[in-house]
Amino acid sequence: MKEFLVYTGLRVLLFIACFVVVAGIWGLLDSDDQIPVLGPLLVAVLLSGVASYFLLNRPREAFAQRVQGRADRAAAKFDEMRSKEDE
Repeated sequence: MKEFLVYTGLRVLLFIACFVVVAGIWGLLDSDDQIPVLGPLLVAVLLSGVASYFLLNRPREAFAQRVQGRADRAAAKFDEMRSKEDE
């Protein structure tokens, strides 16, 4: 559970950081006083997705190992129960 929370929290923080940076640059480059939300939002989603692939590799791997370990234990338990049932 800890690995999930760490990875998810880092993804959210990375998205927020990307959105703030993109919206700030968008606001500097756009001559209007209003900043549209949809444009910076879509760019931030794309940037944070690509950045998380490279920057969050270690937390993602820790999370994947945790999930794989739980799946292996569940499969072993299922096989044990099935073998007891066959006897």
